[in-house]
Amino acid sequence: MRLTKQTNYAVRIMMYCAANDGKLSRIPEIAKAYNVSELFLFKILQPLHKAGLVETLRGRNGGVKLGRPADKITLLDVVRVSEESFSMAECFDEGAVDCPLIDSCGLNSALRRALNAFFDVLSEYTIDDLVKARPQIHFLLGLEVPTQPAAA
Repeated sequence: MRLTKQTNYAVRIMMYCAANDGKLSRIPEIAKAYNVSELFLFKILQPLHKAGLVETLRGRNGGVKLGRPADKITLLDVVRVSEESFSMAECFDEGAVDCPLIDSCGLNSALRRALNAFFDVLSEYTIDDLVKARPQIHFLLGLEVPTQPAAA
């Protein structure tokens, strides 16, 4: 199974917003960080916004930020929103399938188990996990490193 570019960049947008520490992230800055077109990012943002995974603010000082805390957004949340289909074989699709084994095929059940295992693993990781796994993420994305609160 291979995830689409849209899903890849959807996850990257979410990571950028999480690393930007709750501030509004501007599309031109995200596009520059990942060397991708702004138009492509706008297309990807639509389903993320519709699902409540991001909030957007239009206008001159607008931008995008996470719709809920990064530790409450799983990788599965993002993948489910950004992928159009999880059909691993023709028999996954509803409708006209030209196979005499459709109701008694071991391949279909094996692939469904594999897909469910894939979903289970994705649900174990949050956007926060992905950001924290890369201590240099702020530098790599050209973001300011958040300041640590002063010790009392």
